Amino acid sequence: MKKRIIVIEDEPSILDNILYSLESDGFEVCACTTGGEGLEQFRKNGADLIVLDVGLPDTSGFELCPLLRQDSDVPVIFLTARAEEVDRIVGLEMGADDYMVKPFSPRELSARVRAVLRRYRPACEEDLEAPSSTQEKRGIPFQIDDERVQVTYFDELLSLSSTEFRLLRILCKHPGRVYSRAQLMEIAWSEPEAAMERTVDAHIKSLRGKMRVVNDTHDAIETHRGMGYSLREKW
Repeated sequence: MKKRIIVIEDEPSILDNILYSLESDGFEVCACTTGGEGLEQFRKNGADLIVLDVGLPDTSGFELCPLLRQDSDVPVIFLTARAEEVDRIVGLEMGADDYMVKPFSPRELSARVRAVLRRYRPACEEDLEAPSSTQEKRGIPFQIDDERVQVTYFDELLSLSSTEFRLLRILCKHPGRVYSRAQLMEIAWSEPEAAMERTVDAHIKSLRGKMRVVNDTHDAIETHRGMGYSLREKW
């Protein structure tokens, strides 16, 4: 079955190039020129991934992304003319799985779409295995549902992007184990050379914020200065 991609982009020339590239790669593509149209299409027919322009005529991609994520963890790739690092970080904190700055090669976008879709369902690798029963006996307040790509924290379902899911899943594998940013990029990103260490920081910050909403008495992810991050071992 073809993967369905919704592209929300209001510039006709860019949209046409994206459509041609994605359709040539065998994707089913739905083109939308406004945020409202894209949201309607997604709620009506769903999608396996969304390519979302930040600057839309009726809304901002930054505003639209949380609406798309209300009932789904669909992967999102942002497109923007803004190249500043702060804008990339904001996009990632909003839950984006990748971020491309205009002008870009439609073939590169197509490659990134494939990469995000590949890593959306975690592979059966040692560091991506579900937490063992031994860990559950320690009282770690996480439940990992691989089939639904969901995590519950203190019995509350967390609304996570696919990248946040993979990062939290990795940390839950070995509570107390310190992972460097480079290790997290290598495990959680299929193309780690395209990621930045600040990208990891942005996703960790987002994860912490979501977990504090559920329980603000614990800092689930610990920072080890100059080394990296670990999941809290004692609760």
